[in-house]
Amino acid sequence: MSGWNADTAAGPLEPGSMTLVEGSSFCISSRNGDIYPGGPHGVFYEDTRILSGWTLTVNGERVEPLAAKLREPYRALFTGRVRAADGHADTPLIVERLREVGVGILERITLHNYSPIPTRCMVTLNVSADFADLFEVKEARIQRRWDESRAASGNMLTIAASWEDVRKDVIISAPGAEASPEAVTYRIVVPPHGLWSARVSITPGDGPGPVPQFIRPGEDQPTPRDLRRQEWVARIPVLEMGNRSIERTLRRSYDDLGALRIEDPAHPERIVVAAGAPWFMTLFGRDSLWASLMALPVDPSLAFGTLQTLAEHQGTAVDVMSEEEPGKILHEVRFGVSSGLALGGKSAYYGSVDATPLFVALFGEVSRWGFAAEAVASLLPHVDRALDWIRDYGDKDGDGFVEYARLNDRGLIHQGWKDSWDGINFADGRLAEPPIALCEVQAYVYGAYLSRSWLAYDAGDVALAAEYRDLAAKLKERFNAEFWLPGRGYYAVALDGKKRPVDACTSNMGHCLLFGIVDDDKAPLVAERLMSDEMFSGWGVRTLASDMGAYNPVSYHNGSVWPHDNAIIAAGLLRYGYKEHVQRISTALLEAAEFSQGRLPELFCGFSREHFDEPIPYPTACSPQAWAATTPIMLIKTLMGYYADVARGALWMDPAFPESYGDLHITNAPMADGRITIDISGTNALVTGLPAGMQLHHGIRPRATELAERAKRVKST
Repeated sequence: MSGWNADTAAGPLEPGSMTLVEGSSFCISSRNGDIYPGGPHGVFYEDTRILSGWTLTVNGERVEPLAAKLREPYRALFTGRVRAADGHADTPLIVERLREVGVGILERITLHNYSPIPTRCMVTLNVSADFADLFEVKEARIQRRWDESRAASGNMLTIAASWEDVRKDVIISAPGAEASPEAVTYRIVVPPHGLWSARVSITPGDGPGPVPQFIRPGEDQPTPRDLRRQEWVARIPVLEMGNRSIERTLRRSYDDLGALRIEDPAHPERIVVAAGAPWFMTLFGRDSLWASLMALPVDPSLAFGTLQTLAEHQGTAVDVMSEEEPGKILHEVRFGVSSGLALGGKSAYYGSVDATPLFVALFGEVSRWGFAAEAVASLLPHVDRALDWIRDYGDKDGDGFVEYARLNDRGLIHQGWKDSWDGINFADGRLAEPPIALCEVQAYVYGAYLSRSWLAYDAGDVALAAEYRDLAAKLKERFNAEFWLPGRGYYAVALDGKKRPVDACTSNMGHCLLFGIVDDDKAPLVAERLMSDEMFSGWGVRTLASDMGAYNPVSYHNGSVWPHDNAIIAAGLLRYGYKEHVQRISTALLEAAEFSQGRLPELFCGFSREHFDEPIPYPTACSPQAWAATTPIMLIKTLMGYYADVARGALWMDPAFPESYGDLHITNAPMADGRITIDISGTNALVTGLPAGMQLHHGIRPRATELAERAKRVKST
């Protein structure tokens, strides 16, 4: 997923670590709620760690953890006990910490005294703030040393720090406490069989300007984050499913997707999807495009907001360090990260070969969901600039394929979705050398050409439509000639710098199925290989077959299982008619989610199900993560055979649920400018509330090429 993921990392979070997330803010702590300095813990706001240490003691003793419960993605309750003064294991003092993340954190601390006598307590919260860049924390190498000053006044502690001409502040406000430069302390008496409670807030300052307030209404009133969540819930579908475990997973996906929404600072009305917590709470080209596309049945506006924001940042010039080029879609955006750490040395980095064709291909999908014609038209110039990039920069050697080679030694070596340094290799394990043309990128380009063709047909420009249809046809023919390995029965993952097929067997070819670039006569062999014992672990399709030289089940991209990758593969298999394969993949992933309270992680290890009867977590996987959160949504959408084309007044539905899934009832599902209700029982689908002029079609939707041909005939007559 990441910009900068597997080469350096802070290492795995400790078992039981709790991650809270809300927009671009997040908090990582231990199971007792403490944040320990020196590791990956902290409170992060706009890619800066504003709190690196936050430890609670009662009478000098740390709290022993009992339970940590996630209430919402942004709120958790930590429960622990205080060791008795006489050393007895049982203690009458129980500590609860209800924490909420927003612009900083708000924490309510409650001490319960279960003894018959009053208990005198000194409650101390020790504070440290290193203002480290998120990259510094992830890399486990703090580079900058800030000049720090601390000012304590009454119940408030302010930590200010400066580095060159940059200044940052954090304010700790603890009504009822005494503030010192190192901590805030409460001196209290907890009544017998009673409790004591206090609130403390930690908010980022703004140098000499006003202090932002962590707004909290009355005790029983919703917080700003609650209101934001309520608005989100009111806008998304409500579902009931016979299989309650799958229903729980889908509801968890909704919650996580809601928490991963962030605003474009320049356009607050545009909501986009951050890539994932803890390290990627920002806009990513590839990740945000995929996640918002996968979430179309839940909230199409996420996809449109993502497209608008990416268009706003589309490349305009050639910059070797940031790898910006005219028309190119960015890879990632960072807030306030020092130029010495960010990829490309700037806030935006463009080292992605696939974000640009995906931008066009997925815009084609979004355009069919009924957005206003003027809104769609406003993005067309950006679509055409992206297509210009494919021609002028993506295909630098003019061979018809889009390839990548980083422009400087600080950029990503590999610039597709498998972007770790060893992610692209031959069957014998040798690393491929750039420039590299990835198989799935050619599929994305093929999809981009067809999307532009459809858009031209809709606008009545038959000549332009035919031009892009022909470009797609030529690319498909050449792709199948040069990437297909007839002796292996699958597609090469790439062509290397010498135009040699990189012959490892990978999951990438599943993406090719989704976009339709695979020849019909080759699809059965691809499907067979994807579902082979070497590729399918029992929990999902591996990124790399187990009989390949670089296979390692505990690697980032060489044998692991990625849920989003499997969701794309499943949708591609359905396109070619392999319903049983889709059912097998979907069931495996949804069963895997049961082992993590309904939340699929970014990835898990590739061990076979015969070897381990539960999925083995990958140590540094992000969770929640955007395209993992949207995976269950896409799996169910695929099994529904759910496809909308509002412009042509059609909705296709062809259910293929396994019997164990039970019936599905969905209300409040967005469709054009209305809301529809969907009921599925077995292979039967009933849809009510369709917008005027739309009809339900039972069965598999026509192939994309057939749709284009039909549109051609309509326009020509």
